[in-house]
Amino acid sequence: MSKVGNTKEVTKKEEGALAINLFEADADKGTQNITQEDLALPFLKVLMPLSPEVNERDGKYVKGAKPGMIFNSVTKDIYDGAKGINVLPCHYLKQYVEWQDRGSSTGSPVAIHKAESDIMGKVTRDKFNKDRLANGNYIETTANHFVFLLGDNPSTALISMKSTSLVVSRKWLTSMMGIKLSGKNGLYTPPTYSHIYNLKSVQMTNDKGTWFGWTYDKVGPVKDTAIYAMAREFSERVSKGKIQTKHGESQPKDEAPF
Repeated sequence: MSKVGNTKEVTKKEEGALAINLFEADADKGTQNITQEDLALPFLKVLMPLSPEVNERDGKYVKGAKPGMIFNSVTKDIYDGAKGINVLPCHYLKQYVEWQDRGSSTGSPVAIHKAESDIMGKVTRDKFNKDRLANGNYIETTANHFVFLLGDNPSTALISMKSTSLVVSRKWLTSMMGIKLSGKNGLYTPPTYSHIYNLKSVQMTNDKGTWFGWTYDKVGPVKDTAIYAMAREFSERVSKGKIQTKHGESQPKDEAPF
């Protein structure tokens, strides 16, 4: 009996090995016509108390999701906000995103203004602390961090920081720029994707409510050559404009209570 069992076990292993070899031999087949425009770049966001993903009666509910967790908009994966996620920051892009108020909005921005735009010179801060244009639309200053998400299945993603998270964004950028290494020509600033950061969520409270925001810690330099190469390639593609930021329903609006 045991001999028969061993034979079946060997057969299964051989079949598995054959499948893997076939997969490798046909690597990238079927993807010839897929471009970056055909792919969705995941947004990573911190779930809020009012996020639809945490509401069991909402159609967008994700099983197990709770406020403070980190959510991937494409894979629907959720991560423990207290433990956080490890990322390599690959590219930074500041934008001024113009929105209509909820109720009249289509779910997509009216316009996306570049960092060098003079749009912020045309706004007035209203009683809700929104930067309001004369046409009634408002502007959200948005810090976009294109990152390489590490883990069992490394992938690219985008973190958009707004509102109170802009403070975190500025500190994170300062931390990246503050890293100096000694080279043959003296001190230099390494690429941002040379070091791993752990991003977590932290609870915040004021007189208007409670919400969750980002916080970060530097882990240390990346040691995996293959991971470094993939992060560098992603950085180059974004910097050349081959990967675009698409704000919309996949990137829900900030739900902080102000």
